Amino acid sequence: MNRLYMKQKVFSLSERFTIKDQNETDKYFVEGSFFKIPKTFTIKDVNENKVARVTKKIFSFLPKFFVEVDGKEELMIQKQFAFFKARYRIEGKNISVRGDWWDKHFDVLSRDQVIGHVNEKWFTWGDTYEIDVEDESFEQIMIALVVAIDFVKQEAS
Repeated sequence: MNRLYMKQKVFSLSERFTIKDQNETDKYFVEGSFFKIPKTFTIKDVNENKVARVTKKIFSFLPKFFVEVDGKEELMIQKQFAFFKARYRIEGKNISVRGDWWDKHFDVLSRDQVIGHVNEKWFTWGDTYEIDVEDESFEQIMIALVVAIDFVKQEAS
C-alpha cells in the first residue's frame, strides 16, 4: 500500500501543488490552468512527465470532468443534483465510491474491491488529503479523482 499526501496551498495563484509519499518525498506535481478555458489540472511525475490530466467540461449544468491517464480517457466524473449531500456519478474502469464525498472520507472501489481510501485531514492550513492506494495501478486515477472532487467543493464554497 502506498500512502500519499496532497496539500493544496491556500490563496495560491499559480495553482501548483505537490503530492508527497509517506517519507515526505515529492512524488507528483499538480498544475491547474490559471484563467484558462477549459479548466484543466495536469498531473506530472518528479521528472516532469505528464501522467494524467483532469479537464472540466465547459458547458454543463452540473460540474463534469474527464480524466486522462497516459493520454487515454479513463473516467468521466459528474456531480449529480442532490439537496443535502454531494453525489457523483463515475463512468469508466468500473470505479465506484463508498462513503462521504462531501466531507472527503471515502473508499474507492473497482469491481467491488477496495483500491484506495481518501481522508481529508482537519485543522491544517489549506486542504490536506491522505490518499491510501491499495492497488498501485490505480494511483494516478486516485489522485485525479481527489483533484476533481476538491475543485467542485471549492467552487461550491
